Amino acid sequence: MAHFVIMGCGRVGATLAHALEDSGHSVAIIDQDEHAFRRLRTGFSGRKVTGVGFDQETLKQADIENAYAFAAVSSGDNSNILATRVARETFHVEHVVARIYDPGRAEIYQRLGIPTVAAVRWSADQVLRRILPESAIKGDFREPSGRLILTELTLHPEWIGHHVLDIENAAQVRVAYLTRFGEGLLPGPDTSFQQGDTVHAMIVGSQSSDVMHILSQPPEKES
Repeated sequence: MAHFVIMGCGRVGATLAHALEDSGHSVAIIDQDEHAFRRLRTGFSGRKVTGVGFDQETLKQADIENAYAFAAVSSGDNSNILATRVARETFHVEHVVARIYDPGRAEIYQRLGIPTVAAVRWSADQVLRRILPESAIKGDFREPSGRLILTELTLHPEWIGHHVLDIENAAQVRVAYLTRFGEGLLPGPDTSFQQGDTVHAMIVGSQSSDVMHILSQPPEKES
């Protein structure tokens, strides 16, 4: 069991608190407005701390000194970033994340090594992926430098039956996992791409157009 501290008891914060408690962890949740704790279910056993999430005394009341992770998911970008920095730099919490509404600002902090979730961009990308297939290349995860992206790949039907290694070699990608029959599958050296599979791969963002083009074509015939 680990201890988690959450700043912000909105819908996201409450959902996180419930999920962590259901997983057997201890949780402390911080909010400036004590009425926000009404979003927590009856019987929530975690600690409720009224105060400013980047105030050191408030964080101490939430037992930040023993926290495995800290998540700042309030409605204020500046507050989330400041609280995340205090948790990491003052209390040395290794696992931190901040929710950011301004996509441009999120990218800046991500490049500085502060893990962020850009709520607006993430939501927009998820919608676009479902209504505009070519947008899927934007990916689900971008590592801090912004260079590498984990994304779903769309393959030409003639790739069915080819080994995952063939896909990697042709498009210069690294297949992280497949989704097959609704479950994740780690590919082995003999794993082949099957009908209905979804391929999730790490790609170099600047090469996304080339990757998309290569895999939208049938594999080259061996001479």
